[in-house]
Amino acid sequence: MKLSTQEVERIAQGWDQDAAKAKSIHKDAYINAHWHDIDRAHIFRKSWQYLCHENQLAKPGDYLAAQLHGQSIFVCRQSDGSLKAFYNVCKHRGHELLSGRGNTKRIICPYHAWMYDLDGRFLEARQSQFIKGFDNQDFCLDEIRLETFCHLIFVNLDQNAASLASQSENLATEINTFAPDLKSLQFAHRLTYTIKANWKSVVDNFLECYHCPVAHKDFCTLVDMDSYKVKTHGIYSSHMAKAGQIENKAYTTDGATVTDHAVWYLWPNTTLMRYPGRGNFMIWRFIPVGPEETYEEFDFFFETTDLEESEKEAIRFIDDVLQPEDIGLVESVQRGMKTPGYSQGRYMVDPSGSGLSEHAVHHFHGLVLKHYQEATDNATDNATNNDR
Repeated sequence: MKLSTQEVERIAQGWDQDAAKAKSIHKDAYINAHWHDIDRAHIFRKSWQYLCHENQLAKPGDYLAAQLHGQSIFVCRQSDGSLKAFYNVCKHRGHELLSGRGNTKRIICPYHAWMYDLDGRFLEARQSQFIKGFDNQDFCLDEIRLETFCHLIFVNLDQNAASLASQSENLATEINTFAPDLKSLQFAHRLTYTIKANWKSVVDNFLECYHCPVAHKDFCTLVDMDSYKVKTHGIYSSHMAKAGQIENKAYTTDGATVTDHAVWYLWPNTTLMRYPGRGNFMIWRFIPVGPEETYEEFDFFFETTDLEESEKEAIRFIDDVLQPEDIGLVESVQRGMKTPGYSQGRYMVDPSGSGLSEHAVHHFHGLVLKHYQEATDNATDNATNNDR
């Protein structure tokens, strides 16, 4: 998917490194199908994407198959305890090898029974002994990049991408400081949503609490808004606050091991959260389906799968209150962007970095534009090389 310098300049018109001077990204990047294709090709297929907690693939042979922005892949625990990821496609006729999650000793294609080892080596195909020049080495599965980061499994379709650990600077230290028990937490619940809005609108909304006193009055009782601070770093931002003092069943600090509200946004579409209460962690993914549709997965990890009432209440609060409020907001934004009455906005910033500031949205837009610019630079370099 090609991207011209002129297209990027139009999207970035009025943007500035100083959030207080800048205009936001032009609405075309939120409503046009062309930009959805650009995002998929130049952002999502070149970035680290979360799949699951390592505990969810605990035993040799455990696997998880998934669609990763238009590409079928799977991850499998090896016999030596390591993890590997592959394109989920048989080398015979292209049939998908695995679906869902499960455990297996061998990978056998459900179409013609071609067989592979867990490490992707081709093992056997009926009648292959009669085929001239048939070499098993030619039919091994194609491996993709995998990295375990803070006990979470990420994959990247770009073989040349820098490691997540090297890109994310101090993020691992922050997560391990606030969630030292993350290794032992268990997957307990998943919420899913389909939202009629561009994925960037959903991320924009997540990254600022300027709207919270207006649209999330209940949420503002859960955290101490005076302590809410937002900091941006490289490919992530941190959003920290103390628990609120008003009684609310969704968060409880009575006898709690966690007393802080700690949230991280990780480029491009993953958020990581630690809420007050018993040991917990939550992972939220914003997955683009189309230019005006986003699929969300919200995974909850707790000390046990037998949830306490406060944990059930936290899930209910997100599902019944917070998410409907946010979905209503971003879907309204998406409808508004399609009118001629809007093209770009401004960032409302607070020099103190409070939760009411939109500087993390500005930071996110800077990352979007950086990747758009890299796409045009690569296209220019390729064209120059082809002309030589």
